[in-house]
Amino acid sequence: MRIAVAKEIKTHEYRVGMTPYCAEEYVRAGHSVTVQVGAGDGAGYTDDEYLAAGASLESDVRRLFDEADMIVKVKEPQASEIPYFHKGQILYTYLHLAAERALTDGLMAAGVTAIAYETIQTDDRALPCLKPMSEIAGRLSVQEGAKYLEKAFGGRGILLGGVPGVRRGKVVILGGGVAGINAAKMAVGIGADVSVLDINHQRLGYIDDVFGSTLMTLFSNRKNIVDSLREADVVIGALLIPGAKTPRLVSREDLGLMKPGAVLVDVSIDQGGTFESSRPTSHDQPIYTEGGVVHYCVTNMPGAVALTSTLALTNQTLFYGLEIANSGVAGACKRLPALRHGLNIVNGHLTCPPVAQAHDLPLTPVDTALAG
Repeated sequence: MRIAVAKEIKTHEYRVGMTPYCAEEYVRAGHSVTVQVGAGDGAGYTDDEYLAAGASLESDVRRLFDEADMIVKVKEPQASEIPYFHKGQILYTYLHLAAERALTDGLMAAGVTAIAYETIQTDDRALPCLKPMSEIAGRLSVQEGAKYLEKAFGGRGILLGGVPGVRRGKVVILGGGVAGINAAKMAVGIGADVSVLDINHQRLGYIDDVFGSTLMTLFSNRKNIVDSLREADVVIGALLIPGAKTPRLVSREDLGLMKPGAVLVDVSIDQGGTFESSRPTSHDQPIYTEGGVVHYCVTNMPGAVALTSTLALTNQTLFYGLEIANSGVAGACKRLPALRHGLNIVNGHLTCPPVAQAHDLPLTPVDTALAG
């Protein structure tokens, strides 16, 4: 298979979809790999390293796409990239289509087969290709929340860890999944007063067993959310329903309950966001203030730590990518059923139920789409 690695063009996105080591593994398996010139620069990988791994280089992005059977990326294609795709091509990347109607329509019209990292799901409901970025985003959320809580950025001027004789800052985490528990690790580690809310009692029990008295677990209902908002200095939205839009637990009116200068960090913004007042931001303009509350809603948070993120991501995506290249999409799905959940679009047909529901679009069964 002819595999292309495209340079990310989203604002301040420095990750790359394939390291030189990954390229070498594809080449060893008998595939050809073409890397866009400069694709690895942001993560610290040079063009010469890809050449040494057996890949070739291409500076013309249209030629790169035209000649590829499979495109490997990190982030969802940007509007300017959609015209480069052609029928029958495989796209392997993060997609978050439930929050992106225009992208969904564009990929369907192009006739591609789009496999989303974030919806590849194993029998135990784990999300192996999403987990590493959720871990990183969760840990970054506290780091960013602490920074923008500083007065110079419009925050309350609170030190989350406090000092002797002064109250610690209050961190509220909505969602106890992978991102939430990693946020909790960081928040507890710097000495903040931490609460985690979730609707899964078993998950709350697990968090309580792990953290003990270093944090508080609360069942996520309206009363507990409202009470927590009133107390919070930083609120982290870390909800996830695989492939679907994120439920919005905090309304614009709720901002009035919060302390002026408190900070909202929306880890879930890729899937639409936890807060009604959230809108996507980027690393060059990461925050805005609404209702007296600072909002941090960067859609590619892990891109800020590109080397760590690239390594963590490709540790997982290489395994599935090699199977796709070796066996084709249908064959790979038979050998690795987790990949079936990753199929968001097959030959231009929408096959992911949460995405179809989010956009009120017709859904094609995976087997029917693969057969066609």
